[in-house]
Amino acid sequence: MKQISKIKWHHYINYIVIAILTVVFAFMSFGGMLDSSTLYMLEKMAIAVMLAVSLSVVVGFLGELSLGHAGFMCVGAYLGGKISCLLEPFFDNGMVTLLISIIIGGIAAAACGIIIGLPALRLKGDYLAIVTLAFGEIVRSLFMNSSSESFGGSLGLNTPRYDKNSLFIIALLLVLVCLAVLQNIIRSKHGRAITSIRDNEIASRATGINVTKYKLAVFSISAFFAGIAGVLYSFSNYTVQSTKFSYNYSIEILVMVVLGGMGSINGSIIAATLITYLDITLQTKLTGNLAVLQDLLYSLILIVLVIYNNAPALKGFREKYNLKNTLNGIFKRRNDPARHTDDEAKWDRVPTKIKVDEVLSVEIKTTQSTVDPDRKEKE
Repeated sequence: MKQISKIKWHHYINYIVIAILTVVFAFMSFGGMLDSSTLYMLEKMAIAVMLAVSLSVVVGFLGELSLGHAGFMCVGAYLGGKISCLLEPFFDNGMVTLLISIIIGGIAAAACGIIIGLPALRLKGDYLAIVTLAFGEIVRSLFMNSSSESFGGSLGLNTPRYDKNSLFIIALLLVLVCLAVLQNIIRSKHGRAITSIRDNEIASRATGINVTKYKLAVFSISAFFAGIAGVLYSFSNYTVQSTKFSYNYSIEILVMVVLGGMGSINGSIIAATLITYLDITLQTKLTGNLAVLQDLLYSLILIVLVIYNNAPALKGFREKYNLKNTLNGIFKRRNDPARHTDDEAKWDRVPTKIKVDEVLSVEIKTTQSTVDPDRKEKE
């Protein structure tokens, strides 16, 4: 019990919430209570969360601006989709094909992260953003101009669609794996070294931290999970097309990180979920002649959210009315002695009163007099 009481449960709240949602939606899916559109939305949410969390480590904790995340996802999507096409005739079980594709797609994306990271991570700020953006566009162009026999060319690569009733479960489980790896890194001594590089790279080098090693490690791990997200994307669609992985999608992933808060894993999860829900809902509701308003409304809503989340003039309002302060205020008011009348002021309800059986005592020690006895007799 003592070990359980020492656990910092707030560190695991995101695991608990995602695990509960996974179990609930799994029972609903196998019970036939979820339609295909909801299953598709859950898949896209899981993919977006993995992309946002993996990019958050680079942008929020390492402090490097990367715009090539869609390129790493593109590598995983195409290679994972191609592997699934090659393995499908040999394996009747789609799970085996999916796992092999995930491993190969993730490793290939991580290798690309190392290759591009060696020269690129020596750059700073806007220069690094330009290089990573160029990498994403180069990768997309290579797959788009490939032959139809290899990766489908401009028409895209046809891939097998995984079962809708179970793919989102696998995706959510992989999100838990992603969170476990990245959060354990951030909360370890390596995570402190990474954040020190963000705060002051010169001081980190002076203390003996291998800055290049940590930058490459973070970049490759982030690319690895982006590649896994790409493989999941290929299994959630019948065709993988290069137009999906343009620089606009990299910026959309970056918006999720910025909107959720720089250096906040839970914020990235919430922002990715909300943005994905907003995007899919607008595509579903605005059809026909109203389809032209999808991008306009989507952009306006994002602008309003970003302004609300970052405007200095709204800082006081955000701090006063955020969810954390609201919940703290509710629980504090429940235990406030002023809310209890004299008739209701029982000893077990008002925490500020002293129990009846508690006795306040003061220990008084007496000392013997050290007066001279001869002097006492004279008196």
